[in-house]
Amino acid sequence: MTAAERIVQAQLDAYNARNLEAFAACYAEDVKVYRLPSMALSLSGRAALADHYASKRFHLPRLHAALLHRIVQGSRVIDHEDVTLDGENHLRAVAIYDVNADGLIASVWFVDEA
Repeated sequence: MTAAERIVQAQLDAYNARNLEAFAACYAEDVKVYRLPSMALSLSGRAALADHYASKRFHLPRLHAALLHRIVQGSRVIDHEDVTLDGENHLRAVAIYDVNADGLIASVWFVDEA
């Protein structure tokens, strides 16, 4: 397993455990989160990321992301996931993670459904 894959897996494990501190620690202080295809910046900074996941995801008791497929290409990791939100609502997520030289996730691009 590469360093990039290890940190992405660590954030997925923390996400599934709803461990906000461990989850946020996988990201660079100045992380940028984008939405594709618009390239709109949706979150900037570790604190904003932690606030978003604390209020929008980690309060859901049945939250779980199942990894369907992963591609690792150098410092980039692409995950395709089936995400259970509240037990009844699911969504398919595609995330592209860019890992920096410090071994932290520096950028994420979420691919919106067409």
